[in-house]
Amino acid sequence: MIRSGWIHGILLVSMTVGCSAGGGLSLCPVGNYLTKPARNSLEHSPVGVGLPRELARSVVPTHFLQPGDMVVIEPVKLDSDVRLPADQRVMADGTVDLGGYGRVVVAGLTIEAAERLIETRIVDAGGEATRVSLRLIEPQQVYYVLGEVNSPGAIPLVGSETVLDAILAAGGLNDRASLCDLMLVRPTTPKSCRVTLPICYAAITQLGDTTTNYQVQPGDRIFVATRTFSEDLKFWLSKEGCERCTGAQCPCPSPEVVATDGNPIVQPLPPGPEPVELEPTEPASKQDAKAPASSPVERVELPPRLSPLAPLPDDDVQLAEPRAPKPSSDVLPPLETLELPTDPTPDRPDPFEADNFFNRPE
Repeated sequence: MIRSGWIHGILLVSMTVGCSAGGGLSLCPVGNYLTKPARNSLEHSPVGVGLPRELARSVVPTHFLQPGDMVVIEPVKLDSDVRLPADQRVMADGTVDLGGYGRVVVAGLTIEAAERLIETRIVDAGGEATRVSLRLIEPQQVYYVLGEVNSPGAIPLVGSETVLDAILAAGGLNDRASLCDLMLVRPTTPKSCRVTLPICYAAITQLGDTTTNYQVQPGDRIFVATRTFSEDLKFWLSKEGCERCTGAQCPCPSPEVVATDGNPIVQPLPPGPEPVELEPTEPASKQDAKAPASSPVERVELPPRLSPLAPLPDDDVQLAEPRAPKPSSDVLPPLETLELPTDPTPDRPDPFEADNFFNRPE
């Protein structure tokens, strides 16, 4: 009886945590499961109401140059004598190459401050005073999408991407992803409070709810946990998703006046002119409908068209006789026919005769 209880317990635990990579049962969970501190922080984390999200995005803060940024440095005036290297990355020591004017540290500076510093460096190195333009073409700002997605990893932050944009950039959720244990984690300093924001993926994709579709910031981590057996069982028994994402949802009575991201302020269009309905005019009788116009057009009898396959009658069509060419003084007289001798030379026998063909002189 005790042995049977142990077996049932092991089977229950194995079904809850899953299987190992080798295909056998294991008591250790293999997958992207939430740790106890992470789950505790997620369950007690409030929804960030004032944070930037879809329909309420904010401008990215001023960028400070850092190692790895791809920049282009060039004079503002193209006819300037100052020659600078092409596009380059900020080195690990924070410097950029200015060619014959040396190197200068730009890490930690804004783009405007780096331009002024480069202009000063060129003048100090003996170059002419000129305005310099520094363009940031590939910033070294990334966010991370981890867990049960098809292509996890670091993704460059291009603009004002949201959580949905980040998950789709990582290839979307795979078939083992949890629909409840998704969270966005912001980097924080040691021994400080942790920022863990829950993500309601089903509400974002199926209901268009932008409450948890936060705007991604540099260094954010989006973690998608592995779906557990208990989560599947709870879903099939209650037919509901995550408890923290099952708030009341109501349809809009007037969806045409709801603000969107592309059109945040929707104004009703002014009413246009009312359409004019034309009444169809029907003829009084069939004879009136078939009656000719008041100014009839004279009909012209056209000859009947002949079929290209029909033979032409002999009586109606006569072929013209060919005309003889007119004599002209430019015509050359006919050439005289020269008869060539067909007989072989009398002094030599015919080599193609049967008697002489095989008896050739050596």
